[in-house]
Amino acid sequence: MAENKSFTIVEYFGGDDGYRCGYCKNEKGNFSHGMWSHTMTVQDYQDLIDRGWRRSGKYVYKPIMNKTCCPQYTIRCHALKFQPSKSHKKSLKKMNKFISNGELPTGQDDEARPQEPSKACHAEVKCADITDIQKEISECPTVTEVQKDAVDAAPSGQETTKNDLMSAPDGRTATSTKAGAVMGADPSRPPCRKAKELRKERRLQKEQMRQNTDGVSSIVSSTPPTPTHASQTKTLEDFIDESLPDKSSHCLEVRLVRSNPPSPQFKASFDASYQVYKLYQMAIHKDPPDKPSESQFRRFLCDSPLEAEYSPDGPEVGYGSFHQQYWLDGRLVAVGVIDILPTCVSSVYLYYHPDSASLSLGSYSALREIAFTRQLQKQSPKLSYYYLGFYIHSCPKMRYKGQYRPADLLCPETYAWVAIERCILQLENSRYARFNQDPDAGDARALKDVGRAMVLYRRAVMPYAAYTRKRKGSSDETEVQEFAGLLGQHCAERILLYRA
Repeated sequence: MAENKSFTIVEYFGGDDGYRCGYCKNEKGNFSHGMWSHTMTVQDYQDLIDRGWRRSGKYVYKPIMNKTCCPQYTIRCHALKFQPSKSHKKSLKKMNKFISNGELPTGQDDEARPQEPSKACHAEVKCADITDIQKEISECPTVTEVQKDAVDAAPSGQETTKNDLMSAPDGRTATSTKAGAVMGADPSRPPCRKAKELRKERRLQKEQMRQNTDGVSSIVSSTPPTPTHASQTKTLEDFIDESLPDKSSHCLEVRLVRSNPPSPQFKASFDASYQVYKLYQMAIHKDPPDKPSESQFRRFLCDSPLEAEYSPDGPEVGYGSFHQQYWLDGRLVAVGVIDILPTCVSSVYLYYHPDSASLSLGSYSALREIAFTRQLQKQSPKLSYYYLGFYIHSCPKMRYKGQYRPADLLCPETYAWVAIERCILQLENSRYARFNQDPDAGDARALKDVGRAMVLYRRAVMPYAAYTRKRKGSSDETEVQEFAGLLGQHCAERILLYRA
């Protein structure tokens, strides 16, 4: 293999057997194709999720939409056009109130909700114990869903970059008129601002300059607001950066740490992160104390096939897999697992400390992730979507993802994106639907020649046609045809199917 080229290497497991559904609890009703990814480029994964695939750790799966009991449609939000709804604003104000004066809502707003169970693997892979993975995925389908709040409708967390993810003041200085000189405000001048506000702004600017961040970090209680005119609609960032008093009761810091390969900051906070995950699983999903094991945590929420990649026109933090950590007064309270890809931020999972459940961290983190996507787009113009995982209309508790609009669902037959409003009308009548209304439209990237699908055989990369010549009498053409067809022509010509 060429030393200077990155490859995606996978082992395909097929999709014949049914397994337990995490939504309707049908014991044998959930069907999906699956493959184990040893390594994967971010562009290949971007192309795969745009064909209905999804990862859980290093396991990548694709629901068999016209066969599975609860069809799972890939959903994306247009981050640049997003405007928070009334319930979204409520979640943001709740957090700001808590940070500002310690006012904690009564009761528990967050509740556990069904997750996306992934396909149980049924082949041996030397690098992992697939039997254990089968058992954990089927019995504990908590590892593949954007784990957020069903009540207030939201998925995973957000982050910031060194320079532009922290709101900076616009540089204007307030002016005042001499006593008796003019009656009323001078419309040609900026509005007057209180000395207290100016002192606070200068202090916050100094604090920002002193911050020694871990790649990406933002402190909510020290982020000055961006002035807005009364006539302007407040943006998502305006609500996140809402003005806080001089002496806030709490301080919330959001840190972005790379999980693969693990950064020093990720390693340093691993134990704290695992403990939050364990408490979350026990309190929210009622797992016994021995079930949320460290190996399970590593396998599904830390391990990733995506290697770190950087591009001149990409974001400063690079592409790949990250953990977004929410630190409240120096204590880790929530972690959002995300992938930064060429055209999107893909939300994988969120877990939080049960003591913080009343803060609606699911909604709050999802909104911050959308804001994070918008900030990354300033550095990388193509990166403008926020992927929320799967939308399951047949499961009412999973419909919350449709509230992040404008949004599209992926047509399961043509892989074209269709506005969710059009799709819901069809899903009200049928669990499975083809969203593309053009009867002549098909899969534009359909496989045309299985012989061009790439294979890794005896450490050598070759087209499948060459592989069949080396392996005379090979009987796996049907499987390779199915596998390559699921990937599409472009991915099939790049992704290496491992053959021992």
